[in-house]
Amino acid sequence: MPSFLKLNLKFPSKRQWTHFFHLLTTKEKVWFFSLLAIFLASAGFLYSDFYFNNTFTTPAKGGRIKQGFVGQPQFINPLLSSASEIDKSLVELTFSGLMTYDQEGNAINDLIAGNPDFKDGGKTMEFAIKEGVKWQDGQSLNMDDIVFTINAVQNSRYSSDLRPNWQQVEVEKISDTVGRLKLKQPYSGLLENLAALKILPKHIWQDVQPENLTLMPNLNIFNPVGSGPYKVKQVKQKDNFIESITLARNNSYSGKEPYLDEVEFVFFKQKKEMMKALDSGQIQSASLESYQDYSQKDLKKFELNELQTPSYFAAFFNMREDLFAEKDIRDALLMATDKNEIRQNALNEKANLIDSPLIPDFYGFSAPTSVYAFDLEKAKALIEDQDFTIRDGWAVKTLEKLPKFQFKKDLVFGNKGTDVEKLQECLAKDSEVYPEGTITGEFGDKTKAAVIKFQEKYASEILAPSNLTKGNGKVLAGTRDKLNQLCYPSPTEETVFAFTLTTVNDPDLIKVAEVLKNQWAKIGAKVEIRTVESSEIKKVIIQNRDFQVLLFGETLSSIPDPLPFWHSLQSVDPGLNLTGYDNEKADELLEQARKYADPKDPERQKTLEQLQDIIISDNPAIMLYSQNHLYLTNKSIKGFGVKKMTESAKIFSDLPNWYVNTERQWKK
Repeated sequence: MPSFLKLNLKFPSKRQWTHFFHLLTTKEKVWFFSLLAIFLASAGFLYSDFYFNNTFTTPAKGGRIKQGFVGQPQFINPLLSSASEIDKSLVELTFSGLMTYDQEGNAINDLIAGNPDFKDGGKTMEFAIKEGVKWQDGQSLNMDDIVFTINAVQNSRYSSDLRPNWQQVEVEKISDTVGRLKLKQPYSGLLENLAALKILPKHIWQDVQPENLTLMPNLNIFNPVGSGPYKVKQVKQKDNFIESITLARNNSYSGKEPYLDEVEFVFFKQKKEMMKALDSGQIQSASLESYQDYSQKDLKKFELNELQTPSYFAAFFNMREDLFAEKDIRDALLMATDKNEIRQNALNEKANLIDSPLIPDFYGFSAPTSVYAFDLEKAKALIEDQDFTIRDGWAVKTLEKLPKFQFKKDLVFGNKGTDVEKLQECLAKDSEVYPEGTITGEFGDKTKAAVIKFQEKYASEILAPSNLTKGNGKVLAGTRDKLNQLCYPSPTEETVFAFTLTTVNDPDLIKVAEVLKNQWAKIGAKVEIRTVESSEIKKVIIQNRDFQVLLFGETLSSIPDPLPFWHSLQSVDPGLNLTGYDNEKADELLEQARKYADPKDPERQKTLEQLQDIIISDNPAIMLYSQNHLYLTNKSIKGFGVKKMTESAKIFSDLPNWYVNTERQWKK
């Protein structure tokens, strides 16, 4: 190639670039830098477009959130936590169970590996737990821990609230990782019970006497040993008030590894303090009591998550009371209850009205075949059928009481005793009949003569019915009746249709109680509202059944088992049949529904639907409404996916899916 055609190409040096810019005019420099800026911007845009089209956002590890609670933690211990939502929430994160819950509230595997093997028609369940699971102190978790926990729950000395669900279950260790549960009969709620049961470390608790369980603050608060996704890192306390508990990720957790490094539970003495902390960003999440606990401005930085729960509120009749043993009275109050007014005036339309204690919308049951409709006139007619009349706005009934004394036996000449004394006292009240008026207790001539005069004075009532024209001096049936009428009449007592409506000291429930009071007043019911602090509920309501009508909430499980609430054998503590409801057919259906090994068996659903019709017909309680659980999260929290839950603490079974940090990954 000729030398003049050879090109010696190389990138200009800094000095050459300097000379280059000296050669350009001002206008040329403007054009050059403008075009250069356009080129760089275009290159950046093309790269950015390429990057975002070929990558996707994924959750990244790291970060922390703060969760607010009103109140104080007491026991981060599965055997002691059931009475407190705070304790149950902490237990949910620090301990594992054989089962847990998914975002739809269904029981799914936690420590169990693979599918449990049901045998003997569902009366035996064999299962294996994951291998290599560690407690947070490094010790291995095995079947000894499972057996120890179930035995502790069954032991009355531990006083676990879970005990009623485990009394008919035998647990057996087959190997370190395989176990067996034996039941007296198939039980559709077994998986639910496994999800509610968190496992305790045997090596920590086996030497602690049940009576000393609550006396271990180090193990119950400061350093609990669990196997859950988080472990206690720090407890901040001031003046005997626990201000916060920080949980750190448990890197040896056997389940899905959480994204968040830490979760801090922050505790407040009053709700208004917690709401202020939410508004200021001091905490990022909290459960709310009602829709009134937030304002529209809050929603600019928060997500309000409305979660379905198997909970409902009802007015429960104490059927042990004579008044509410009468079905007409219960039906009248139901027909006088306008649920739409309750929803509108007390709950700001934030409630789902219900007619069944089985919450068909939550579980997918068919609606009841028939329900009582609001009908004020029919309600008034039922009250009248119970012999009440309206007086000064209130329903009043006149009742005859037994007199202190009445003549019940025949008296004749020669008798002696108290009855003769009473006879003489009665006759002496009429000087024309018995002018002597002496009280001797002996039925002699003067007494007989007085009886004859008495009979002839009231001849039309005493003698005529027996076709007699003259008195005979004998105190027989006709004479006794007239003597009783004049001297010992049955006293009457006016009873007002009045009773006490008891409820929890909660703003929404008090408003509902006020609406019910006003509605029932329209049929003459005089209602007094009584509030009970939530801390007293177990003693006042559950143990003592100290109420006439109770406005209260009940919660079913993810697998509906209404037996504890409606079976006749559950009408005393610790049973939850608050009304004292007793129906032989209902008992039979409640027992039958438990015997299906598969909780989704169509026949089980038919059994429960038949049960709901019987309960609605008997009307032991006025079913009012259900409400979604309100959970507020800062918009910085991602991955929250809970749709249904059985109780608020179960929100945290989903916490390993939450995140605040993200990263991008290249698409494959």
